[in-house]
Amino acid sequence: MKQALRLGILLAALGLAAWAWRTPSLRELLSVEGLKHSREALAARVATDPFLAALVFLAVYVMLTAVSFPGATVLTLAGGALFGFWFGLALVALAASLGALLAFLAARYLLRDAIQRRFGGRLTPLNEGIRRDGRSYLLSLRLLPVFPFWLINLLMALTPLSARDFFIVSLAGMLPATAVYVNAGTQLAQLRTASDVLSPALLGSFLLLGLFPFIVKAVMGWLRTRALYAPWPRPRRFDRNLIVIGAGSGGLVTAYIAAAVKAEVTLIEAHQMGGDCLNTGCVPSKALIRSAKAAYELRHAADFGIRAQPAEVDFAAVMARVRGVVKEIEPHDSVDRYRSLGVDVRQGWARLLSPWSVAMSAPDGSEQTLTARHIVIATGARPFVPPLPGLEDAGFFTSDTIWSLNERPGRLLVLGGGPIGCELAQSFARLGSQVTVVEMAPQLMGREDEEVSQLIAATLRADGVTVLTGHQAVRVEAQSVEKRLVVRHGSQEVALPFDALLCAVGRTPRVENLGLEALGIPVTTRRTVEVNERLQTRFPNILAVGDVAGPWQFTHTAAHQAWYAAVNALFGRFRTFAVDSRVIPWATFTDPEVARVGLSEREAQEQGVAVEVTRFDLAELDRAICDAGQPRTARGFVKILTAPGSDRILGVTLVGHHAGDLLAEFVLAMKHGLGLNKILGTIHTYPTLAEASKYAAGVWKRHRAPQGVLRWLARFHAWERG
Repeated sequence: MKQALRLGILLAALGLAAWAWRTPSLRELLSVEGLKHSREALAARVATDPFLAALVFLAVYVMLTAVSFPGATVLTLAGGALFGFWFGLALVALAASLGALLAFLAARYLLRDAIQRRFGGRLTPLNEGIRRDGRSYLLSLRLLPVFPFWLINLLMALTPLSARDFFIVSLAGMLPATAVYVNAGTQLAQLRTASDVLSPALLGSFLLLGLFPFIVKAVMGWLRTRALYAPWPRPRRFDRNLIVIGAGSGGLVTAYIAAAVKAEVTLIEAHQMGGDCLNTGCVPSKALIRSAKAAYELRHAADFGIRAQPAEVDFAAVMARVRGVVKEIEPHDSVDRYRSLGVDVRQGWARLLSPWSVAMSAPDGSEQTLTARHIVIATGARPFVPPLPGLEDAGFFTSDTIWSLNERPGRLLVLGGGPIGCELAQSFARLGSQVTVVEMAPQLMGREDEEVSQLIAATLRADGVTVLTGHQAVRVEAQSVEKRLVVRHGSQEVALPFDALLCAVGRTPRVENLGLEALGIPVTTRRTVEVNERLQTRFPNILAVGDVAGPWQFTHTAAHQAWYAAVNALFGRFRTFAVDSRVIPWATFTDPEVARVGLSEREAQEQGVAVEVTRFDLAELDRAICDAGQPRTARGFVKILTAPGSDRILGVTLVGHHAGDLLAEFVLAMKHGLGLNKILGTIHTYPTLAEASKYAAGVWKRHRAPQGVLRWLARFHAWERG
């Protein structure tokens, strides 16, 4: 109903404008010649009742500019011709601003919501730029009379700029050009056309005037930067172009790019090259998951018609394999490799001394001060350990230390039901441990839709995991006989015995002992370094990437940010780039896997985003049925969120085997604006799991088939049969 009303208003306004423009008398009146011929008659009416004449002039001007009707220039000339310079200037400036505001509000009501829904992701950088510098942009556009008046009103209405700012800035910005035209109106007899007002010299003056806000902004920015850096003496010469602190994914990629463009770069790492992902995160956990899956498949070999001996897990051998996988990948991130690429790799602890200098403490206790024109902080994150009474005394593991185990824990208690907790809980259960997961929230994997959480919880339970959601950890009790975690569920307390406890309740950025406080570099409430969209801290030459910068804690987002950090640091004097974070995928490597990009259905509801939901169950996919055991029901589904009435993809959730791999097609489609029709029209190899994408697109298409046309086609075919 609301959309129909808006459409009706828009069509009525367009019809009124078309009718008015086709009226010969009105077109003639709103021309310089028409104004000349009627000037004496109009002047007589103004002299008779100047107050009424001013009100009529104001109303006509506001009405015509509000509907973006051509003729504002002639009316401005008329203001000077009829009311003189000063009164005419005040009258025209007020009328033009009010008319622009009405046009702005009308366009906002009729068009903004639809445009933002249709192009929301692509408009994010524009919206952020308008929120930050919208008044400067509008002022510059208003100061340049060559930009169409109506177009500025329309475009600004589609942005987040407030109506108050629009009115005030428009009033100020239009004054210079308005004054020129009003003054020309006082000399109306010398004009032949409205274009005679603007000479090349005058246009050049307006151009300089339009650039004035940006010149002022640049000068003010330079002064602020100068004051910001004033307390620290700048080195006369820098030892290197770039210092990178931390050799995880973000730091390695930043250093690699800098070396590739022949910059002098030093990479400082306090612990192990490759960071958490290689040594304690992605790599060892996926190696463990693979061993656990092999044990699961052997245990269920009969489902595939194979008689196998009962699988016996050699836990020490499993952990040895995990460490072997890490060792095999280590050379990719090694000191030798990066030195061969031209990176100066140092081991030690780094601390900022000034915006250009870093103190490095080597393992032997020696200290050295290094200087660079730019510094990138890439120190990552570490597991968060909750302040739980008795936890330290009882002892615990985190995702960093669990890899030291050589004996399988009989009873493993996992505190936290997020991705890390679910992955490791399932793996240890499949390897023979008795596992309990304790999660305070009402569901596992709280960022996902409820149906995803329920499916994963059911899978964990089928693997023997006890899943306790809605249970809050209270304390740990270490008795002589056993260790127990006391949890609260409702009003009751329950004691859960365990042999080993794994804390998997999230990760916190490593920001301690970096010297941030001394430089006044703030951190956010989430303990990440505060950066702008270009990854710069309050000092533009100090940047941060990866987990320490947030808002994501993924290896692939750290590598993605690293390109922006390297380019903005090394070439920022020419141009800087805002991080493109429109399409961020992630996956949880449980069995089945969960992979997502864009909005979930719950997020769409919470944000008030209108979506259409399409679902395809993998139980209907031939390859998934072939791969499934007994019963031959494939677990998982594809859920796609699209904009109403469109094939534009807003979000995808995939649950199933190899979901993380299958998601790539949707990530590519969303990144480059390809809709479901393109996916449906693409040949997918049969029989593969990738066909799920095409079949899901087919479900979307089938639900939108034109039923009326199909009924007529049925009649046509019946007629052809005779």
